[in-house]
Amino acid sequence: MLYYLFEYLDKTMDIPGAGVFQYITFRSALALILSLMISTIYGKKIISFLRNQQVGETVRELGLQGQNEKAGTPTMGGLIIIVATLIPVLLLTKLNNIYIILLVVTTLWMGTIGFIDDYIKIFKKDKQGLKGIFKVVGQVGLGLVVGSVLYFNPTVTVRERSATPMTFKQSTSVIKETPVEIKSTTTTIPFTKNNELDYAKIIEWTGEGYENWAWLVFIPIVIFIITAVSNGANLTDGIDGLAAGTSAISVLALGIFAFVSGNVILSSYLNIMYIPNSGEMTVFIAAFVGALIGFLWYNSYPATVFMGDTGSLTIGGIIAVLAISVRKEMLLPVLCAIFFAENLSVILQVSYFKYTKKRFGEGRRIFLMSPLHHHYQKKGYHESKIVTRFWIVAILLAIVSIVTLKLR
Repeated sequence: MLYYLFEYLDKTMDIPGAGVFQYITFRSALALILSLMISTIYGKKIISFLRNQQVGETVRELGLQGQNEKAGTPTMGGLIIIVATLIPVLLLTKLNNIYIILLVVTTLWMGTIGFIDDYIKIFKKDKQGLKGIFKVVGQVGLGLVVGSVLYFNPTVTVRERSATPMTFKQSTSVIKETPVEIKSTTTTIPFTKNNELDYAKIIEWTGEGYENWAWLVFIPIVIFIITAVSNGANLTDGIDGLAAGTSAISVLALGIFAFVSGNVILSSYLNIMYIPNSGEMTVFIAAFVGALIGFLWYNSYPATVFMGDTGSLTIGGIIAVLAISVRKEMLLPVLCAIFFAENLSVILQVSYFKYTKKRFGEGRRIFLMSPLHHHYQKKGYHESKIVTRFWIVAILLAIVSIVTLKLR
């Protein structure tokens, strides 16, 4: 909203300084500050409201140190993250940008699913919350929407260079590279020299015209990524500050990718894919990072509020959509390796337990407890130490991910 106001003031009234809102860097900095202020100042009021409504966490007995002390701590704190993100986004972004629209829809969609889950747990006294099948249906639904928009919307393009012959002085023929914006299902493969993969090539064997059916590959991949990352973030949200801190680090790295991919000069210099209009996501990312950091003010050990599924599912959905939008989804196993490890630990634990119970009549475990962070709690590590070390790993993974811009 403010973007359009200052654009009007700049173009019609020529007010000095009004044009500064045209710069993504300025609006990103403003979004970061504003979201940080909202999450820290008004976050306290939201926590007080949740406490007054008796929206307290019901703790399951897992035999973990310090677990009982957390009973009654307000949950649904993901509302702080959502509000602190959306207000700066609505004020400072180009609201007609397709990527911003998708991210706002993702925030509200996943936030609603998480809110329903938390509501059932707290007010219906059902510790299982929303049934898993309904969560998956919601995640698949979002994947269908995001995948369809990214594939069919005409404004979602990438810029490629096509060789165009040109003749000068009737005797000299040269080749000039002309930038062309096209619809494409191309993505980036990290750590490789010719680092682009077109999903359409997967069905090339079907014959001529296979490009028209590329959505049959692209949309299921989007659904899988959104479901996997959102569930990974949900599993990571188990101890104070873990999910919010690691997510802020990963999102910051994605912000760098969005900025350089949406800047024609930087993308050309780095020899990476230029994605028109994607730079606007930097403003959303700045607001999101500010909201996460502000939330950590209250969620760091000992937490005075938990994000609940309202926050964790939203975080995972946003990270997935951001990665897909900047064509860096294949980097997620590195950038979000903590989410991946948490997911994998649960899958391995459950699978191995079922296998050994069937074969030996007694279930055995790989980890003392899953997800992975609970394994370290069982080993006697204090949760602050676990969180700090996970943050350090997340920083290293983010650096490695950013380095892929040049390391191939």
